Amino acid sequence: MAFLPDESRSLPPPPLLNKGSVWLGLVGWLSALADNAFNQRPVLRAGVHRQILFATVGCFIGYQLVKRTEYMHAKVDRELFEYMRHHPVDFHRAGT
Repeated sequence: MAFLPDESRSLPPPPLLNKGSVWLGLVGWLSALADNAFNQRPVLRAGVHRQILFATVGCFIGYQLVKRTEYMHAKVDRELFEYMRHHPVDFHRAGT
């Protein structure tokens, strides 16, 4: 993906059905239904191909956003652990 660096490939991929892909897929499908309602077409029966397309695009965008979020969290964790490794005096265990 264009907004993820190559080092993100070392992370395991998120599951296909995750919170982001399901929610944004649902939002895409509901937006197609809302478009039908606003244009006074039968809500569920008109433009089924558009409903499938919007849901698929929503799932894809949700998956990519979860992937980016996991990369950003891994990057912060890596930087934090690196800092802790270089400054062990600041992070001594209590009771030892």
